[in-house]
Amino acid sequence: MRILLSIFGVLFLMAIAGGIGVLAIFWHFGQDLPDYTQLENYEPEVMTRVHASDGALIAEYAREKRVFVPITSIPHVVVDAFVAAEDKNFFSHPGIDFASVLRAAVTNVVNMGTGKRPVGASTITQQVAKNFLLTSEVSYERKVKEAILSFRIERAFSKEHILELYLNEIYLGNGSYGVAAAALRYFDKSLDEINIEEAAYLAALPKAPSNYHPVRNHDEAKARRNWVIGRMLEEKFITEAEAQNAWASPLIAKERQSVDTYRADFFAEEVRRQLVDRYGENMLYDGGLSVRSTVDPRLQTIADQALIEGLVEYDRRHGWRGPITNIDLADDWQQKLREVETPNDLPWDKAVVLRVSAEEATLGLLSGKQGRIPLRFLTWARPWKEGQKLGAAVNSPSDVLSPGDVIYVRHFAELDGEELPPNTYGLRQIPAVNGALVAMDPHTGRVLAMSGGFSHDMSKFNRATQARRQPGSAFKPFVYLAALDQGFTPSTLVLDAPFVIDQGPGLGKWKPGNYSGKFYGPSTMRLGIELSRNLMTVRLAQTIGMDKVADYAQRFGVVDDMPQVLSMALGAAETTVMRMTAAYAEFVNGGKKITPTLIDRIQNRRGEVIYRRDERQCAECQDVDFRNQMPPELPDTREQLTDPASAFQMVSMLEGVVERGTGRRIRELGYPLAGKTGTTNDSRDAWFVGFSPDLAVGVYVGFDDNRSLGDQEQGASAAAPIFKQFMGDALKGTKAVPFRTPPGIRMVRVEARSGLPARPGDQNVIWEAFKPGTIPSSNDNVIDGGDAGYSGVGAEGNTGGVSSPGGIY
Repeated sequence: MRILLSIFGVLFLMAIAGGIGVLAIFWHFGQDLPDYTQLENYEPEVMTRVHASDGALIAEYAREKRVFVPITSIPHVVVDAFVAAEDKNFFSHPGIDFASVLRAAVTNVVNMGTGKRPVGASTITQQVAKNFLLTSEVSYERKVKEAILSFRIERAFSKEHILELYLNEIYLGNGSYGVAAAALRYFDKSLDEINIEEAAYLAALPKAPSNYHPVRNHDEAKARRNWVIGRMLEEKFITEAEAQNAWASPLIAKERQSVDTYRADFFAEEVRRQLVDRYGENMLYDGGLSVRSTVDPRLQTIADQALIEGLVEYDRRHGWRGPITNIDLADDWQQKLREVETPNDLPWDKAVVLRVSAEEATLGLLSGKQGRIPLRFLTWARPWKEGQKLGAAVNSPSDVLSPGDVIYVRHFAELDGEELPPNTYGLRQIPAVNGALVAMDPHTGRVLAMSGGFSHDMSKFNRATQARRQPGSAFKPFVYLAALDQGFTPSTLVLDAPFVIDQGPGLGKWKPGNYSGKFYGPSTMRLGIELSRNLMTVRLAQTIGMDKVADYAQRFGVVDDMPQVLSMALGAAETTVMRMTAAYAEFVNGGKKITPTLIDRIQNRRGEVIYRRDERQCAECQDVDFRNQMPPELPDTREQLTDPASAFQMVSMLEGVVERGTGRRIRELGYPLAGKTGTTNDSRDAWFVGFSPDLAVGVYVGFDDNRSLGDQEQGASAAAPIFKQFMGDALKGTKAVPFRTPPGIRMVRVEARSGLPARPGDQNVIWEAFKPGTIPSSNDNVIDGGDAGYSGVGAEGNTGGVSSPGGIY
């Protein structure tokens, strides 16, 4: 008995000593540990996603491919699989599973000398402590610290919070962090679509993701997956039937394809810049934002195609500048062709010229196949000459191409209804010219499409938002609108005659002229805008005062603080395509202020809306049961920039530009369309900005180095065709809706030349829009450009605001 008591006493003392030793170890290693309380507000680095208006993915920004999912949204089958595989006693242990530690220790002792890898017993909590707060160093010191932190984490946080940290942080191979990213990577599924066998595979990965790749290590991966399924059955997370079905299922990885992706590079980059400005780079790349943009994929496709084809068409009119490069055909031409670097976003193929005959050039393609370019597809390629001029005519393919030339080509199956041989190609070259197109909802300012140049791979410079160019005559409507608000009408006569103004000491005289070089005498304001008369615009601007013109330019967002000099009335101030498009949109929406926007809504990683474009409040829109009642009417908070009647008169005059004026080539589309061409000095910039009742579009074409487009080029030839192609495709299949007429406007049939109400027998009759009480009975007064507070005189030396029809016309 005494011996037994002695033994128990020794064991008791040893237990006390052991306990004191453990406490001493915990105290020693528990000093200066990382602050585990930071895990309470820990937010992992999560990618930001930008979506189109229809939900298509257009961009992802991340340092790590991770998708954060709250524990409340993670399916039970995923949680069960990881608990079964990694830590079956997770919901009951205090941070360390002592039974598993003892079992692992016994197993490791048994396996000593066998070469088998030691068995671990880390709990999920321990893995959280290691992954978030410690290093992966293999040492007893790290394991002790890991255990201490695990106890502290368990006391501080709920099991659900610990699981949320673990399942969103864990690395599961193939660049995937967290279970949501891994589900997309391996199975092309969102978490809520994952089944038992797929959840089991994900849970098989934490130990060694690279060892269980579903393709490279298929057998090992499937065996590990089946083991996890067995563990789920053992823990009664699934039934026997479910386990049998899961075991029998093949392990098939699926490349991520189902995500509806869409390429809108210039648009996405502009959104990225705005997000950085608003939230900073860390929030963009790590914050897990979900951004719903305004881009319409259908319209963006049409915009890209219209701009590319328009720039190519302009470029072809001005000749061939030569091949990309020339390679030696003696060796492996296919490999050499492959090594020639070209932009990735071009809509053409790369080829090398193998032979040239009198009738065609024979091509070698990257695939190894051969093609042909017939002579008739090369006749456009006359040599380019300085000043956008053309060299000699092409009479033979050898005038354009030589063997070894690396070129761009486009395949043609048919041309103008003619079926072509299957290997027929046309010659292409990257345009030296560039441009931009913006399409916008005129009622909200939502940017529906934006093309900032020919190729985003070649140049990230966005000519829609970053290029500041002179709009030329596209600015004139703001002069005319200011006059309409001052009481003028579309029938008001303005003198079209020589105009000279002294610009001041040492500056010489300014002598603007019409594009045609002619003078037309008194003409209606409508004719002035339809035919883009410079002299009429200058006289009108001088009459109403450049202070008012500058005010309208700023009010409509075209130019801030515009210099109050007459040349500005002809579009000499610089602006952007985005600003011009928004300003024209404010014509057609009745003169309401809009702000161009590329983003509808931004949500944080937990789905909370942190930005909304439309900030209007609607109490009647919340928790409403729909019973076929009318939708609630939201308040219109847009600022009124001009008289709605004046805005409609401007729309009607711009519709005349398309019907009878400089934009008449657009008339054949058969839709109510309005707009204005713009061309600057020496044809350096070409514009067309216009709209339908519900779509505003701006197009700009020009060289980045600001050289001339060529003597014969103008807005009507370089920009209007792009507008026409875009509008034709965008409106295809829709009904022709007329422009909306505001209350008070009277439509009167007038004789076009005089602007007076039409009389029986008049031939040139059009409809004109008048405000109440402004229909003219006679037209005896002519605006000649008196000073109206502006220094300088008109051609006749008359400083009055209005003159009779006498004098030089």
